[in-house]
Order: sequence, then structure tokens, then C-alpha cells
Amino acid sequence: MSTGEEKIIRAFESKDWYEIKIHDSWHIFKIMSEFVQGFEKLSKIGPCVSIFGSARTKPDNKYYKLAEDIAYKLTQKGYGVITGGGPGIMEAANKGAKLGKGKSVGINIILEFEQHPNKYIDFDKLIHFEYFFVRKVMFMKYAQGFIVLPGGFGTLDEFFEAVTLIQTNKIARFPIVLISKSYWKGLIDWIKKSALSQEHNISPKDLNLFVVVDTADEAVNHIHAFYQKYVHKPNF
Repeated sequence: MSTGEEKIIRAFESKDWYEIKIHDSWHIFKIMSEFVQGFEKLSKIGPCVSIFGSARTKPDNKYYKLAEDIAYKLTQKGYGVITGGGPGIMEAANKGAKLGKGKSVGINIILEFEQHPNKYIDFDKLIHFEYFFVRKVMFMKYAQGFIVLPGGFGTLDEFFEAVTLIQTNKIARFPIVLISKSYWKGLIDWIKKSALSQEHNISPKDLNLFVVVDTADEAVNHIHAFYQKYVHKPNF
């Protein structure tokens, strides 16, 4: 047996290693509790659309006002609104849902530097999560559509997660709408030029998994038109 192998065995047998493994095992129960909490609350909310965008967007920003308008108009079509529960675009969307007297859901993530839940979430529809991956399952499972306003890495993560799951047939097709052609132009051009035309890493039909629009009416009408053909139901 080599010296390296002996060190590995001693590490496995040490008390520290044992405590680490026990700690990892107990995480399973915390994760399970978050899934149970999410399923219990969100299974009762009815048809909703998730709205994503930057937490840094200020109330005087045009995209804040646009998110508020989109959410309001969704409620007039019978949809509730789900957000990440924080400030910025999320706050605007919850505010619009509240003004429209629709369901206003907040799926908040616990972070060191942000974020605190906004005041426009329905009291009985605020859920706190510690794990991003559990939270993302909730967005996918209980949303009948995604509307994605300008945002950062988190917003991109949610968008690409949804596109990937639909592309690979892991979830049923649902409408995905990007808001602001000017904001998303660089990304869309890169996808078409590099990922599609140059490297053939995606198929031409994959570009049909989402649409890009500029107005609240276009976004809401796209969601609503899709569901004139289908029954509202969870995706998993």
C-alpha cells in the first residue's frame, strides 16, 4: 500500500470525516422538507406565470413599470403571478398582481447579501428556500409560462434551465417570453451565429422554444393564446 493510499484511509476513518458525512446525510432531510413545503403550498395556487428579472431594477426604471403592467394584465386574464419574492422586477410583478387582485406568489431565496421579500406578496403565498435547485423546481413545476425581463446571471439561469428542460423533453412545452428586443439582441445574435450556424450545437427548431417581444400586451397575449389550445396544468 502506498503512502498516499494510507493517508486516504486514515482520512476516511478520522472523526472529522465521519462528522462531515453525517452532516451531508442530514442535508437530505432539510432538502426533503423544502420540497414538501413547496409542494404543499404551491399545489393549491392555480394557473400562474413566473416573471423573472433583475433584483437591482429601481422603481423609476422602465422595466420595473413594464413588469408591473405585465403582471396586472395577466391577472385580468385569470393568471396568478409567481416571482422570486425579492426587490426589483420581482417586486414590480408582485405589485402588479396585487393591483389586479390576482394571486401574488413569492418564492424567496435566503441569501447573505440579499434578498428580503417584498411587501406585495400574498401573506399565505410566501415561501422561503435555502437551496436554489429546490426553488427552481417550484418555478418549473407550478408555472404555466415564463416571462423574462432584463436581468443578470440568475435570470439567465432560469431562462436557460427552462429551455433546456423543454428541449430535452423533461417537461411539457410551455410558453417562454423574453421582454425587450434591444436588451436580448446580443444574446440572440450569438445563439444564432455561434451556437447554431458556426458550431451546430443546437437545432434551428430550438429557436422556436421562446419568443422575444417589447410590450406587455404582446407578452400576455402570447401566453394566453398558447392556453387557448391547452388545459392549465403543472409541468411535472
